Amino acid sequence: MKQMSFADAGYADKRRQTRHERFLIEMDQVVPWKDLIALIEPHYPKGEGGRPAYPLLAMLRVHLMQN
Repeated sequence: MKQMSFADAGYADKRRQTRHERFLIEMDQVVPWKDLIALIEPHYPKGEGGRPAYPLLAMLRVHLMQN
């Protein structure tokens, strides 16, 4: 990510939210993340003996955004 210029700093608070940003904010308010993680975590691979697994929260968010 590039460094913010003085001009960017002046307009940073006036920038409108994109549909994607609004969707992510709404998804954070609606989805019970802790409950879902508690249900899935016992079955999620630990990443032992190979490449480390992606964090469960990241994979869950990606899956819900794609579907």
